[in-house]
Amino acid sequence: MANTYLTRTTSTPTNDKIMTFSFWLKKEIEQVPIMSRHIDSNNRFQFYNLDSTSKIQLYQQVGGSVEMNLSHPRALRDFNGWYHWVIAIDTTQATDSNRVKIYINGELLSGYSTATYPAQNADILFNGSSVVQEIGRTNGSDYYRGSMSHFHFIDGTQYAASDFGSTDSTTGEWKINTSPSVTYGTNGFFILKDGNSVTDQSGNSNNFTVAGGTLTKTEDNPS
Repeated sequence: MANTYLTRTTSTPTNDKIMTFSFWLKKEIEQVPIMSRHIDSNNRFQFYNLDSTSKIQLYQQVGGSVEMNLSHPRALRDFNGWYHWVIAIDTTQATDSNRVKIYINGELLSGYSTATYPAQNADILFNGSSVVQEIGRTNGSDYYRGSMSHFHFIDGTQYAASDFGSTDSTTGEWKINTSPSVTYGTNGFFILKDGNSVTDQSGNSNNFTVAGGTLTKTEDNPS
């Protein structure tokens, strides 16, 4: 739905410098906001699948200064298939390109059109203490349109795409791992596992709330 999004407020994180996102998306339109923590226009974390200018963008701004801006020109125009995304962050790494890694269907992205990596040991706004996390909305007014499934957030560990999926030896297609062996950390969660439930399946009870619109179940899924 055009105004549906999910929200929850965090507790004190295991680590606000190290985290992993893993989720499956099936888009209805080209440009979609996926997740954010939006304080105001000068303080925000957001992840977009954009249009013809910067087709993928992971962005953080603090105090009006851009701390992270990874924009990639790859076009993802298949509205019939599922895409698996993994965003693996560890700002304690000495090498800047190791601080943020973005995978699509198991492939590690390279060749960014803009590559502003966070400074070493930078905090990531999405996983602070008492933070309002939003999935399916950014900037307070831009909403995701499409389907989501198997949304994991890991607090305190930087995992690779291979922890959440693998390449089928027969078809060569990237396939889902429905029960990955991961440690979620304090603020970690696993939602949208089997349908439209926003009840956390990680064991942490970090449940989300449907904050607008209607979250509809579909039998179409990445497995």
